[in-house]
Amino acid sequence: MEIQFLGTSSGTPTRSRNMTAAAVRSSGAKHWSLVDCAEGTQYRLQRAGLSPVSLRAIFITHLHGDHCYGLPGLLATAGMLNRSEPLAIVGPAPLRPMTECIMAATQLELPYPVEWVAIEDLPDAGVLPDLRVRATRLSHRIDCWAYSFTEALVERRLDTGKLRAGGVASGPAWGEIQQGRNVELPDGRTIVAEDYLAPPRKSRKVIIGGDNDSPSLLAEEARDADVLVHEATYTEEIRQKVGPGPQHSSAAMVARFAQEAGVPNLVLTHFSPRYQDRPGHGPLSLEDIEREARAHYQGTLALARDLDRYELGKDGVLRLAGE
Repeated sequence: MEIQFLGTSSGTPTRSRNMTAAAVRSSGAKHWSLVDCAEGTQYRLQRAGLSPVSLRAIFITHLHGDHCYGLPGLLATAGMLNRSEPLAIVGPAPLRPMTECIMAATQLELPYPVEWVAIEDLPDAGVLPDLRVRATRLSHRIDCWAYSFTEALVERRLDTGKLRAGGVASGPAWGEIQQGRNVELPDGRTIVAEDYLAPPRKSRKVIIGGDNDSPSLLAEEARDADVLVHEATYTEEIRQKVGPGPQHSSAAMVARFAQEAGVPNLVLTHFSPRYQDRPGHGPLSLEDIEREARAHYQGTLALARDLDRYELGKDGVLRLAGE
């Protein structure tokens, strides 16, 4: 599974960071999905080499502008690129009338159908063929959600030793068994595929959250998650100074939760623009957020940067692509 960050700033963009958006897809898949779509996301798509034509679904966590103001423009661009396949859009209930109002006011007509999916219908909607998607309600100033992406199908390895011991010669029959289909051998025996397949590995699972001041709301989903992507807008000191009004998390809050939940990989994002990328260029830097998180979390920790692409291996280890 792959996650590519298209925007990692909160509220407003900075010189090096756009606002929130992330691409998700199964490794090697042509189609991909988008979680949130801030203004300016299209520029990041161009640099990432992701086409709106192969976009299968969009998941909006909430309707604050730094998470959704780029949606109408992206829909229009996909139309101008002659997209014809349906596009699924999932999000809070007001997302549809908001988007359709903009489309009506600007006379935007799309050459492809938009399939609106209500969050409550998500578990049974089958939005993605290769990933099961669930939504978890979070705590923010408006309705906000996290989306969990879990592999729908996990390949099974043949128990070749058992096949040979059972007198099943290598050939087309092995391919059928690999696909889970029973086969009849020339000698009349029926081979039950399940008897010759090794136990499947664990399905990989990634959680990408929207804005949230209560990481514990993800406790149930996080129990079997391989990766948690969560906002860390502030360090704890700044969060205390700002007060509870914005309803965001600090690095310490998220790190403590991920440690307690046993999540092996944690990626922090949605950083306040007050945190500079380079130390010494302001009173606060992203090193402050990283230092705070590492004090509470012992797993694999990453601070997302725009255009970073991470790969979650079958071994459950999250790696920055190219490393």
